[in-house]
Amino acid sequence: MPPAALGALARVQTDLRPSPAGVKWVDPKGIHLTLKFLGGVQSDRLDKVSVALAGLAGPVEPFSLQLKGLGVFPDARRPRVAWVGLEGDVARLAQLQRSIDSALLPLGFGKEDRPFVPHLTLARLRDDMPPMERQEFGQHFLKAELAPLAPFSVESLNLMKSQLTPKGAIYSVLGRYKFAV
Repeated sequence: MPPAALGALARVQTDLRPSPAGVKWVDPKGIHLTLKFLGGVQSDRLDKVSVALAGLAGPVEPFSLQLKGLGVFPDARRPRVAWVGLEGDVARLAQLQRSIDSALLPLGFGKEDRPFVPHLTLARLRDDMPPMERQEFGQHFLKAELAPLAPFSVESLNLMKSQLTPKGAIYSVLGRYKFAV
């Protein structure tokens, strides 16, 4: 994510604080777009994943996306995840997601069952959060403002590692696969 987009997302988070204790905000430096969650992967399979992603990314041309709108999963009455949506070349993004699914299928990674909804997670709500607080937060979040921002170019695909800690996930790049230029 470009710095301007991360700054806009951090401002949304700041505007919504203080929030109920059950809301866990994602560190703005860790905000990312997940195209395929792999779970725990053994190192011998990681090399094969890397080769598959490198081959897949090579012919892809850069495309543009833009932050657009706030949302919650599954709905405003019982939100579990608060997010910002994306617009722009989302058809190309969805094609890239399907290509990743297909490329990793022979390596033993199943296809995603849910429809692909391009989004950036800003917060997660804890399971033990009271239903009324959960609903109030969801409604408040959906009323927040997201300042208009210029589109940004997507020029690579990253293979990420997440290490879960009590303070949140720490992300590191295991591989960066540039698109055709």
